[in-house]
Amino acid sequence: MKIVQILPRLNTGGVETGVIDLSQRLIKLGHNAVVISGGGELVKQLEASGIKHYTLPVYSKNPLTILRMIPVVKRILNKEGADILHARSRVPAIIGYYAARSAGVVFITTCHGYYSKKPFSKVMGWGKYVIAISQVIAKHMMDAFKVPYRRIKLIYRGVDLEKFSYKEPGKSGKSDYTIGIIGRLTPLKGHTYFFRAAAKLLRHFPRIKVLVVGDASPGKEKYRQELEDLVRRLGLSRNVEFLGRRGDIPEILSGLDVLVLATTVPEGFGRVIIEAFASGVPVVATSVGGVTEIIRDGENGLLVPPEDPQSMSDAIVRMLKDTSLATDIVRRARKDAEDRFNLDRMITETVRVYEEALETKRILVIKISAVGDCILATPSLRAIRQKNPKAYIALLTGRLESQALKGCPYIDEVIIYDRKGRDRGWLRFLELAADVRRYCFEEIVDLQNNSKSHLFALLSTATKRYGYRKGWHGLLLNRSIKDDKRRIPPVEHQFRVLSLMGIEGPSKSLELWPSVADEEAVRGMLESDWVGDNQALVGINPAASPRWMTKRWPAENFAKLCDILAVREIRPVIIGTAADSGTAKEIISLTRSKPVDLTGKTTITELAALMKRLKCLVTSDSAPMHVAAAMGTPFVAMFGPTDPSRHLPPSEHYAVVRKAMACSPCYKPVCSDIRCMREISVEDVMKAIEGLHAGPKGSK
Repeated sequence: MKIVQILPRLNTGGVETGVIDLSQRLIKLGHNAVVISGGGELVKQLEASGIKHYTLPVYSKNPLTILRMIPVVKRILNKEGADILHARSRVPAIIGYYAARSAGVVFITTCHGYYSKKPFSKVMGWGKYVIAISQVIAKHMMDAFKVPYRRIKLIYRGVDLEKFSYKEPGKSGKSDYTIGIIGRLTPLKGHTYFFRAAAKLLRHFPRIKVLVVGDASPGKEKYRQELEDLVRRLGLSRNVEFLGRRGDIPEILSGLDVLVLATTVPEGFGRVIIEAFASGVPVVATSVGGVTEIIRDGENGLLVPPEDPQSMSDAIVRMLKDTSLATDIVRRARKDAEDRFNLDRMITETVRVYEEALETKRILVIKISAVGDCILATPSLRAIRQKNPKAYIALLTGRLESQALKGCPYIDEVIIYDRKGRDRGWLRFLELAADVRRYCFEEIVDLQNNSKSHLFALLSTATKRYGYRKGWHGLLLNRSIKDDKRRIPPVEHQFRVLSLMGIEGPSKSLELWPSVADEEAVRGMLESDWVGDNQALVGINPAASPRWMTKRWPAENFAKLCDILAVREIRPVIIGTAADSGTAKEIISLTRSKPVDLTGKTTITELAALMKRLKCLVTSDSAPMHVAAAMGTPFVAMFGPTDPSRHLPPSEHYAVVRKAMACSPCYKPVCSDIRCMREISVEDVMKAIEGLHAGPKGSK
């Protein structure tokens, strides 16, 4: 793999050290590592390891500089043949995100701290994977920026154990001890409370030495002067030594008796703590943020409340005077450094994230309306999964439609678009689109192909958006095919889109996945109507979508059909939604027989289980026809205003009953005549039912 890391500067610090450690190990593992930064004192160390470095002003918050750097970084990615761009800070992440998208490179971020809830910070959640250095940071990214947990990877920082010499505390009773604090000179690091704690230590250890490692950020040198003034006022001038920024941390730790972390706000992690663990230096730290994930109070360190000099002083005294306690603590701490916080483990887990990011596509299929159409999408879902066995595949669909795909093995997640309920209106549409965008899908397969689904695809920010190009909204796709309205079956119509993805020719059969519970529910419904296991059954679907009144066969015809079937000892089973119960009651009132009425009583998967019990289904052009086809149940389909060549599901056991009319197919949902359906006789349908038993081939 070819990995490019981008960060503001390469000066001494935990983030910078981590970048160098990772780069060096990647080279040893046979990968290629490149770093982009604004330069710094560690560049020579990086280049001495044979790692290429590009010095660019990727630290600048100037909008013009940011815009200017995007094409520059893109050229570097192309030149280096990068597979992954790994960003470590916000400004470099903004530059890196757009450069990576343009170059077709996978973008990953690592979150090293708590970012303010501002738009500027959101970019740290835009990576295909977002590496969090602690659980508290992972939770912060989910809570503050709504990063889905499935995109977050928890990887604790690791220390190179070979760089640190382990030694256990010496015997107590010394008069001169050395304690230290390591970190930037900033109010957040709690130096003022540390110095006040050190002043209290003078009563116990007059000759104690205090080392302060780190310096103020450029432009904030005044804060160091304030700390030096505080040291003088506290009478610590002879005890405290400001060492500034140093690159010899292992050597400094080797001379400490206690390391103190005095941070007043939640820390993301605390790299210096695990460096002390590796060195055998006892740690006293404030109980904030990610620190509590490293230190177990009294076991591998001591925790104290933040901004509490007295508690901090007491803990340091306890650690220095109780050698037995300090020894037990550093032994457990060293074990933690070896098992949980070692560099090899961090590198292994990071490389695993890189590999997963390269191997795993994130694909969204959009099919947001019509239960029957969702069932027709199952061959497409199967084909996409076969082409991308390791991909994360999600389906955006309606609330009712989602029931049809319950148990589908080809998708990892269903995202509900309840367009008639909670998601009604454009405001909620945009909110849902924002939720979809957070998945960081790379490919969108639009099988709905309308203006709204195309807009979903665009707002997802996916780099590849597949679908049919028709109307102005076709411009919202960037991988499209012209919809020339050829009269082809619906599944083949979908596969024309899939051909853009290189998917050709897999099986186009439909599928549904009723559970054992669904089958038991159906058994109970039939038994309650005195239907035995050996009773011959024919399904009757008298209705269609409420919008399509023109697809309905007259109720009196269904009643006559039920009576004919009953004479032949075949019991009709009327199916449909609760909205169809009135039609079912009308049919039953016109019959002499007693059909089973299951309208409004079955879910879609229960209906699929019911299909297994039927000899055949009599239906109009509607969702139950697709359910029958998916379950391999023979069906007789009556077509009037619609064209069977465009809507008939793939099946080998079917018959189409249709009367040729000059006006059909008209695709009118309302008609004052509906001759196309009225002129289909009961005898025509009965003949079709009988013909189904002559062989497996469908007929028209």
